[in-house]
Amino acid sequence: MTDEFKSIDKEDIALLKFPTTDVLDDVDEIKTRISEINRALSLGNLEHSKIKIFFEDDESKKIVDTTVWGVTDKNVMLKQGVMIPIHRIYKLF
Repeated sequence: MTDEFKSIDKEDIALLKFPTTDVLDDVDEIKTRISEINRALSLGNLEHSKIKIFFEDDESKKIVDTTVWGVTDKNVMLKQGVMIPIHRIYKLF
């Protein structure tokens, strides 16, 4: 899976543009994504552990290795106020 995703620095995510469509269309995959987000949030807050987030902006698929600091109903929050829309995330691990 990682071959099709290009690595990006967390600081560069703020410059990206995100479409409004969801990258996932399967209900089970969407449920799994929410579980993975909640797990990443726990790891970030309790152990400051980094995880890999696979996501897509309006140009290509990307991967970032970072710590999840917060979650809203629409975004995953990283350090320095950087956010990734949940509907643009494929997977977290």
